[in-house]
Amino acid sequence: MKDFVKTTLAVICGILILQILGMIMFLVSLGSMAASGSGKVVLPREGVLDVNMADFVLVEQAQEQMPSFGMGGVSMQTPVGLYDAVKALQTAAADPGIKYLFLRADGLSAGIASAEEFRTALSDFRESGKAVVAYTENPSNGSYYLASVADKVFMTSYHGGNPMLVGVSGRMIFLKDLLDKVGVNYQLIRHGKYKSAGEMYIKNAPSEENRLQNQAMIDGIWREVSGAIAASRGLQPDKLNELVDNLKLNLPEDFLAEGLVDELLDHEGLIAKLCTLALVEKVEDLHLIPFADYVEAKKALKPSKTQVAVLFADGSIVDGDEPREIAADRFVREIDKIRKDESIKAVVLRVNSPGGSVVASEKMRVALGLLKAEKPLVASYGNYAASGGYWISNGCQKIFSDATTLTGSIGVFSMIPEFSRLTSKVGVNMVTVGSNKHSDMYSLVRPFDKEETATMQAYVDGIYDQFVSIVAEGRSLDKARVDELAQGRVWVGSDALANELVDQIGTLKDAIAEAASLAGLIAEEDYSVVCYPKPLTVFEQLMESLGKHTDEPSILAGTPFEAIGIALQRLEENMPSGVYAQLPYSIEIR
Repeated sequence: MKDFVKTTLAVICGILILQILGMIMFLVSLGSMAASGSGKVVLPREGVLDVNMADFVLVEQAQEQMPSFGMGGVSMQTPVGLYDAVKALQTAAADPGIKYLFLRADGLSAGIASAEEFRTALSDFRESGKAVVAYTENPSNGSYYLASVADKVFMTSYHGGNPMLVGVSGRMIFLKDLLDKVGVNYQLIRHGKYKSAGEMYIKNAPSEENRLQNQAMIDGIWREVSGAIAASRGLQPDKLNELVDNLKLNLPEDFLAEGLVDELLDHEGLIAKLCTLALVEKVEDLHLIPFADYVEAKKALKPSKTQVAVLFADGSIVDGDEPREIAADRFVREIDKIRKDESIKAVVLRVNSPGGSVVASEKMRVALGLLKAEKPLVASYGNYAASGGYWISNGCQKIFSDATTLTGSIGVFSMIPEFSRLTSKVGVNMVTVGSNKHSDMYSLVRPFDKEETATMQAYVDGIYDQFVSIVAEGRSLDKARVDELAQGRVWVGSDALANELVDQIGTLKDAIAEAASLAGLIAEEDYSVVCYPKPLTVFEQLMESLGKHTDEPSILAGTPFEAIGIALQRLEENMPSGVYAQLPYSIEIR
């Protein structure tokens, strides 16, 4: 017994010591980050801009990096803001110290629309007269889409890679059979035959409308991706689709034979090629400048007295005042701050949101309307601008969308679970006592009766009608026409343009130029760009994470079952009394 107590105490002490050491390491890393962040990045006077997509992740708005701990100690991921990345490429095009751009596209981590905007910026870099040289070992849909913009595309000559240029696909998860097994019943009340956000909980297969819109959405994305690839490589789209459909792109030699790459190189051959292009003889003289470092070094530090603000609406739309996501109360304060700042002459609302709470969306829309009454307000759409994301932004003076943006989804739904079968299965009898006929309507222990269902349906229908009216007014369209386009239907940006839901296919950079022009600011030198909300500092992120539950890494991450975990998590997030304007999809190009 005495040995057992000693052993137990030793284990407890060991755990405490490890926790203390971990905290010390964390604080030391924070200190070193602060010290390193205080100094300006030093770059060589000249070299090759090394855009290695595996070294950084494109995000809407970058913030200070939090250290993460792995088995190998402290590791860092480098988030690079999309607009910062685009501006850095523009700077590099005019920088005499940048000889050319070396693009390593494998490892791309970005939404499809973000990849589209970055690819456009790479194309603009080429048009400056400087070369873009790409290299790939394991081309995927996304990485090859990016690489194909280059003047020359090189590929490894080694076999054993895993080319994945097979077309775009998506997964739909349905949980009805699982929920039936455990005795959980979800009551979905919606308006819009395409509004499929709750279908995963009440069906074991997609409705015909859901299947149709998913197919159209995937086809639209692939149309834009394959069309850009074919145009860059001088192929007919039908020829590219034939190669993909018949699995003809398996080996490096296949890519070379079909004109998708220009040359196969081993490692030594690649280094020699890079040296030749840089006009140096020795590899020691080949200075590769990491793109993330270049972005950091070239960020504009001098705010002008005349400014164009970019207001990032990035994430799900939620009620309250959370520092993350698009929390309505916090966001409205940011809008008011921008409206009252006389140095800000125009505003771009950058939307990258699948939507969320109807109440929060309307609160933000009203505040944006007040802003629009005083200053030019232009919208720019990222990967998503759907449901609540479209609710808040459709009234802007002009809407720019990427061709692959997912937008529309004009519809609403409410989901209310009830657990009567579950309680019966586990032998629990729950009895409610109420003051009125429907007092226990939201008790979750019984299903709605006919009167309650009809009341909820009328409530959802009324909100849908409000949504359609808002879009009709914001887009100057007939209400009946909006209803045809609505019904919860999701559109890719190119189709949204054809249906008058957006005004122009263009990037965030294009939207900023338009907003500035509406304010009478023509040249880029006439103004500086400021971003709202201000990114959280490392200390603010730390404080926020300490006061909030953080999810542990899932063993399902990267597997097809990961989506099931996400879907089950949403069961908890969708509270009984909520009505939502939200997109059910999360899509990345791989």
